[in-house]
Amino acid sequence: MPEESWQMLKNEMPPPAAARITLGIDPGTAIVGFAVVRAQGNQMSLLACDVITTPAGMPLAQRLQIIYEGLSTLVQTYKPNEAAMEELFFAKNARTAMTVGHARGVAMLALANGGLPVSEYTPKQVKQAVTGYGGADKNQVGEMVRILLKLQAVPKPDDAADAAAIAICHLNTASYTSATNIVGYPGPRYPAR
Repeated sequence: MPEESWQMLKNEMPPPAAARITLGIDPGTAIVGFAVVRAQGNQMSLLACDVITTPAGMPLAQRLQIIYEGLSTLVQTYKPNEAAMEELFFAKNARTAMTVGHARGVAMLALANGGLPVSEYTPKQVKQAVTGYGGADKNQVGEMVRILLKLQAVPKPDDAADAAAIAICHLNTASYTSATNIVGYPGPRYPAR
């Protein structure tokens, strides 16, 4: 190919995709798992992964404050572009569901105050996006997190690994949605009723 043709082709090529930083959150009142995952092109890397813990005997309002402040600090430190959180699933224990709901609300407030769009995924969606199987167990999800993020070991504790899986799910889902929009995916075949 002549040099001038290569220059023209090179000038028409899109610039490399900007890095996306996603904050994944596995909400809870006692333990909030979090993971900050950076994606550029089809490469993902883990920037941070841990948990925010609150003491069991502490009043709920103070526990929620710890969660809010911890997540706000993460947003300021890592400056993510977006956040993803696990949806609240049906719980048999109404009291547990309510306290997790409080933690989710505080987490969403911290993210909204940081200007982040928040996407939510069911546990089944997370498993499907990370392992290819919506019925995968925790060990399978953890192992795929390790492989996809090129880690030496599965992140611990489980809440941190779950948060990493949620971030990966979001990045994979958002990439797929973006790709289908680019190629002109017409949407559902039949409109919703």
